[in-house]
Amino acid sequence: MADLQDDLHTSTEAGELDDLPVPSRAEVFPPEPYAPVSDPDDEPLARAHAVLAAHPVADGCSGLSRALGRLPWYDLELGECSVDTDVPRLREGHVGALFWSLHLPDAVVGDRAVGAALEQLDLVDSVVRTHPEGLRLAYDAGQTTDARNCGRVAVVPGPAGAAALGDSLGVLRSLHALGLRALTLTGVSWAGEAGLTRFGEEVVREMNRLGVIADLSGACAETVRRTLAVSKAPVLCTRSAARALRPHPANLPDDLLIELGAAGGVCMVPLTAEQTGPTVRDVADHLDHVRTVAGPECVGLSGTYDTGTAHPLELGDPSCYPRLVAELLRRDWAEPDVALLTWGNIQRVLRGAAFTARAAQQRREPSRATIAGLDG
Repeated sequence: MADLQDDLHTSTEAGELDDLPVPSRAEVFPPEPYAPVSDPDDEPLARAHAVLAAHPVADGCSGLSRALGRLPWYDLELGECSVDTDVPRLREGHVGALFWSLHLPDAVVGDRAVGAALEQLDLVDSVVRTHPEGLRLAYDAGQTTDARNCGRVAVVPGPAGAAALGDSLGVLRSLHALGLRALTLTGVSWAGEAGLTRFGEEVVREMNRLGVIADLSGACAETVRRTLAVSKAPVLCTRSAARALRPHPANLPDDLLIELGAAGGVCMVPLTAEQTGPTVRDVADHLDHVRTVAGPECVGLSGTYDTGTAHPLELGDPSCYPRLVAELLRRDWAEPDVALLTWGNIQRVLRGAAFTARAAQQRREPSRATIAGLDG
């Protein structure tokens, strides 16, 4: 921190430019979250910045690891125009935590899917460790808070597609040991139209024992219902809006929103034109609807930046979150509800996953069940 205390030179004689100290990245991009208000007369926007400074955004889905895998070189701390997300824009948008989605290529199963998940976890680890001034890996609620208090953006690895397990609970344990903290229950034989099979239920129980959060975005209705019945920990829908407003298959109907809220889960509304609509008002409509139907404890945010999807007007990158919060404040959202939306609800889910894991580990040994033994 010594470099932050260097004297600033307010004037320089001709010929002395070469002697000026080179500013560090920490001086150029201070670790404390900040975002200049572009219009000082916009009172809701000013309030939005103030609320977000105290209660930053926990973003449910970032595709940054996939996007960075295609680039030969990048610097997220300095700023990177090749992607939607970098540290300056995260700070401008008051983002405190990101779930980094682990992309698996389409139709990849078995050992290849496991290998792809391992490569993604390795990439996440490498990216975070090479950007220590801006990013920090976090695996639970305490670590996300610590990262935010240190002026870093917490990176939570996951969700990954369920194919990453290769139908093996041993692989699930290994992925958890390497940092995986969320798993999407779609695209596998044991979580489909008929719901969870016996092996699928055992996967959920082992996820509970480890502290891996179930992501139910895109899952069939019966899988959602059975997971809510089996899981002792709260679940997430990391990329789901309200189907009553927009009939996208990943959006949730009202009956499932009610069940999700009753189970303590969180529906993280995505900022995508396809799922929520083309404007910031459309996104706010979905947030209003989910809050009304399922309660303020059931709603969260999912930027889905760097996933290849189009975003609503005025929400083109993570720096735009204050615009969305300003729209909610104009709609008379109470500041405590905004705090739950941006930070509190996800912290509760992370704490719930950790509490459930500690309790389960005291009464349950690692499961040795196999898909052949239970579903064969």
